[in-house]
Amino acid sequence: MKDSKTKPIENNVDNPGAPISEKKRRKREKNLIFYPLGTIGRDMMYFLFNNCILTYILFTKQLTSEQLIAITGIMVAARIFDALNDPIMGNIIEATRTKWGKFKPWLLIGVLSTSIVIYLAFNMQLSGWPFVIFFGVIYFAYSITYTMHDISYWGMIPAMSRDADLRNQYTSRATFFAGVGSTLASVLIPILTTGNMAIGGNAATAYGVIALIIAILGPVFILFTIIGVKEHRGDDMEPKMKLNFRRFFRTIKQNDQLRWMIVIFLFQQIANSLVFGGIGSSFIYFRYGYEGGLYSVFSMVGVAATAVLMLIYPALSRKFSRKKLMTFGMIMVAGGSVLEILGGLVLSPSGNGLADISFIVLTVGYMVVNLGLYAFYLIMMISIVNTVEYNQLITTHRNEAIITSMRPLLTKMGSAIVVAITSLTYLIFNITNMTNQISDFEQQAQLGTITDAQRMEGIKSVIDGVSSTQTLGLLMAMVLIPIVFGFISYILYQKKYKLDETTYENICRQLEERKQQATPEQSTTGTEPAAVETGAKE
Repeated sequence: MKDSKTKPIENNVDNPGAPISEKKRRKREKNLIFYPLGTIGRDMMYFLFNNCILTYILFTKQLTSEQLIAITGIMVAARIFDALNDPIMGNIIEATRTKWGKFKPWLLIGVLSTSIVIYLAFNMQLSGWPFVIFFGVIYFAYSITYTMHDISYWGMIPAMSRDADLRNQYTSRATFFAGVGSTLASVLIPILTTGNMAIGGNAATAYGVIALIIAILGPVFILFTIIGVKEHRGDDMEPKMKLNFRRFFRTIKQNDQLRWMIVIFLFQQIANSLVFGGIGSSFIYFRYGYEGGLYSVFSMVGVAATAVLMLIYPALSRKFSRKKLMTFGMIMVAGGSVLEILGGLVLSPSGNGLADISFIVLTVGYMVVNLGLYAFYLIMMISIVNTVEYNQLITTHRNEAIITSMRPLLTKMGSAIVVAITSLTYLIFNITNMTNQISDFEQQAQLGTITDAQRMEGIKSVIDGVSSTQTLGLLMAMVLIPIVFGFISYILYQKKYKLDETTYENICRQLEERKQQATPEQSTTGTEPAAVETGAKE
């Protein structure tokens, strides 16, 4: 057996070239386990509320066009408010000083309050305009509570390590477990709420039960992160900064690379979120039948390849540059879109369920598209985080929580646009006329006035009446919009983002040199540094 002293030493980013201590090594290994586990329940919450709420409303409530427009307006306004609330929360977190750190208190408060909101959202038996009013209140409440723990969770990454490879591991593992949570939700929720396997024999009861279960799982999983993770607390010694928007906008103004990432990531999020926003499920139900199992398979296969990508991304990032990986991703998006059109438009469904060649080709196409877009997502996540050191180099302040708040801010801005696109598609192609008929049968089943068999027979007759124009409209929306926005994101990243691997390493080296050369007075005053060559130009 080889002596442990002969093992290759791990680089210590705080003192390059020096071996890392055994204590710090154990902390890293522990963090790599407990940090990503915490997000499983969070992302089940996120999927249920953000990806299922509109489907839940459409298939369990009777809506007029005016009420759908009002609900759409509420969702768009709340998500824009949510996005603007992110920098405020980022500032609050930056100013938080407790013996538990600045992130963990908000993780716990946020998850517990989100659980209450989610349970209420899917368990209030209201209809018509009273439901619309209640929905407005609960949706804005969700916007506030989810932001608390979302910014806190992702803001921990730069606080846990400044090593680029280790950040890749934290990011990819956290994204992988986030994918586990959202995949479990995306597979089980359609099966248990739609068709013959719906809990309680109708969609409304099923969504209520699932909301209760997920409201419990969210706090349970976040305890792994709260109890098990140890982050670097040195930056907590810095004086509290005044909470204001000027600091937020000043950070964006001074950091040209962050500005470009805001635009790039927004386009990527629109491309990545559209199918799960409701258009995908409606298309599957209208074209292949009202069975949750089919949509579960579609979504599960669609994200299965991304789980592998999340696990192997650190290895890929050591072999290929991020911009080259973006190119591979764009090729996948284009090729997968061709397959989606072939399966959804050219090939005719045979009605053989999972053996339907049309459904198989469509699903494989979506898997390839999703693989490419998730490659974009991983790259975007790391690219935003890496602007923290760039910000520190040009301003002396890291502003971790503010910069990392850009990710959830842009995710919510993108989701607001997705909601608007989805509802507009429904209105243009009169999809609500069909969903209202389906929800009528669901409500009758909930009241016990018809049997489950009668419910399914009535819904089948509605599906049979869907026109080819309606299904074609849904298909074109779910295929063409993602490829257009994904392509814009790809071009801008290739042209405008300058913090490649070499430049980032150069920035970290300059920061280390500055730290070693600074006097105690200089390190605490926050004096503006002299201009430093970074390789990143506006």
